[in-house]
Amino acid sequence: MSPHKAPDSSRRSDRSRRAIYDAALALVGEAGYARTTIEGIAARAGVGKQTIYRWWPSKAAVLMEAFIDLGTRAAEEAGGGGDYAIPDTGDLAADLKLVLRATVDELNDPVTEAPTRALAAEGIIDPALGAQFVEKLLDPQMQLYVTRLRSAQEAGELRDDIDPRIALELLIAPLTHRWLLRTLPLTHAYADAVVDHTLRGLGSGPMK
Repeated sequence: MSPHKAPDSSRRSDRSRRAIYDAALALVGEAGYARTTIEGIAARAGVGKQTIYRWWPSKAAVLMEAFIDLGTRAAEEAGGGGDYAIPDTGDLAADLKLVLRATVDELNDPVTEAPTRALAAEGIIDPALGAQFVEKLLDPQMQLYVTRLRSAQEAGELRDDIDPRIALELLIAPLTHRWLLRTLPLTHAYADAVVDHTLRGLGSGPMK
């Protein structure tokens, strides 16, 4: 007989965490953030609620971690190894349109839309959570734009006096505004128009 092996606690923990992530994202998408509870997440994940409280202080913290994990998994499945980047093909307009179209798809995706709205709204009420939302989710993405825009400056596609941080806000803010208000459709065509108008204003040459 082979010797008895003790259960691998780390593997069990990983499976439980992933089940909790999936349960949190699913429940927020189905019932909304306000009606999602720790008890509901625990029941959906098949774990005890004390397991969740041992790892996270609140359902917002669970959702934050679940959302970060979702993005990491998506990048890995796309072949990015968990790393994100804005392409640098030498054509700034084309590169920005590519990434903003992907942003439109993500914002319109029911899987990601509900948790994104929940975290954004809860971050306004809870300053600590809001700071985490910015630090862990927004700032890393914003830095990618800064890097690409600085590369464009070095290549002469943008004026040297442009502040990349302000420039990226000109690109992102219109999409976020339309997405938050839900008054007009958020489409690839709109993303392309935002890029064209923004780059014309930044002095990068005629629209393509």
